[in-house]
Amino acid sequence: MNPPSLFSPLKIGPYQLKHRVVMAPLTRMRAAKPSLAPRPLNVEYYAQRATPGGLIIAEASPVAANGFGSPGVPGIYSEAQIAGWREVVDAVHAKGGFIFLQLWHVGRVSHSSFQPGGVLPVAPSAVPISSEFKAMTADGKVVDYETPRALEAGEILLLVESYREAARNALAAGFDGVEIHGANGYLVEQFLQSRSNLRTDQYGGSIENRVRFLMEVTQAAIDVWGANRVGVRLSPYGIANGSGEADPMPLYSHAVKSLDKLGLAYLHFIEPRSSGAGRAEVNWQNVPSAMVLYRPLWSGVLLTAGGFSGDAAQAAIAEGHADAIAFGRIFISNPDLPQRLQHGHELTPYNRATFYGGEEKGYTDYPVHDEMAQA
Repeated sequence: MNPPSLFSPLKIGPYQLKHRVVMAPLTRMRAAKPSLAPRPLNVEYYAQRATPGGLIIAEASPVAANGFGSPGVPGIYSEAQIAGWREVVDAVHAKGGFIFLQLWHVGRVSHSSFQPGGVLPVAPSAVPISSEFKAMTADGKVVDYETPRALEAGEILLLVESYREAARNALAAGFDGVEIHGANGYLVEQFLQSRSNLRTDQYGGSIENRVRFLMEVTQAAIDVWGANRVGVRLSPYGIANGSGEADPMPLYSHAVKSLDKLGLAYLHFIEPRSSGAGRAEVNWQNVPSAMVLYRPLWSGVLLTAGGFSGDAAQAAIAEGHADAIAFGRIFISNPDLPQRLQHGHELTPYNRATFYGGEEKGYTDYPVHDEMAQA
């Protein structure tokens, strides 16, 4: 029996994918203002990248008004946002694709200018991100991160409910599932890691306690969707936004084993060679592979992402390290990426200067291969 390939079918939860080229969640900062709802430009962007039987994981969307750390990202907590996302979902479904929504809260990776009432951002503990990393204010200034306010125990319960309500809103918008963003130094990972979580209550201290918030928000999504339509994204060896555990294996082994008991749609890793959270090119050498290290602990579908070429993606699947590969930057510049990889067509390079904010340029104006051939 031949090993699976990038273009073998794959079942994720109740959905039958026709190929394993997944579009990774990508922050693009092009939502409508001030509603922070998806708009027709976003509908066009996602529709361009939808394929029959292909999976898109839509960009990270804050579950609450205090969950933002960047301008122009879409939320999932208002009626206008639900309506905007419904247009996106309908367009993807019209192309025969599937689409999950990534649920997000940035925690301390924010600034008071983004917070309702101008208050400090919240986090598990009052630990600021070091000055080697810089925050962006709502009006685009670059400043040091502020010291966040530590969440009270009752506020944590309210945040879990925010995830539950966001999961309901995603269901109302017609999505096929949701992904919990537990990576890249944002709120869930802030609870996970010892450098950002100094709590002494049931959410801090031991590994089991630090994993508690991840498990609670995941369970909240499961309560709405059922486990087989919920995924989780982790970055065990990432360093984005001041994150990083001195010895990730004990922490993430416990997290992966705990999640494995839930029967999730998938687990989604970010490989450590690509951990800059989009702000810069990162290609660490001689680093461990998350998919290789944690695959033995995970019995379900495994996605991974992190600067894969088509050949490297094919090898990861053929060798059994992953079941599908999520592509980010090259999916931005190649809206027909699955077809290009399948047929060996040349890839259009991306333009990092147009990743964030703006309008059509660098967003919906990348050509498909047929258009290039006719030009």
